[in-house]
Amino acid sequence: MSAYTIVRGKVTDMQRFVAYIKAVPAVVEQYGGRYLVQGGESEILEGPSDESKIVIHQWPDAEAARAFWNSPEYLEVKRLREGAGEFQVTLVEGVENLSQGSAQN
Repeated sequence: MSAYTIVRGKVTDMQRFVAYIKAVPAVVEQYGGRYLVQGGESEILEGPSDESKIVIHQWPDAEAARAFWNSPEYLEVKRLREGAGEFQVTLVEGVENLSQGSAQN
């Protein structure tokens, strides 16, 4: 079952963050991930205002996401963003074949 990492972040030092932006896509791809959302413009439809940018990765499964997150390659790249902002990363599992599930209800 697919899994997703949802990253919410506020970059405070873009100069420092640029090196991370350049390095991380190759590691995401190496571990089977792909970008679904990459920090584009967003609109709050409900809830408090938030200036965070959002990045969403899709992974083959939660194990692949964890393998990426704990990999020596990502741990090295992750150091590039230290001190560059505030980030929250959430791992969520997708749903199995949603269309079949709704047909059974």
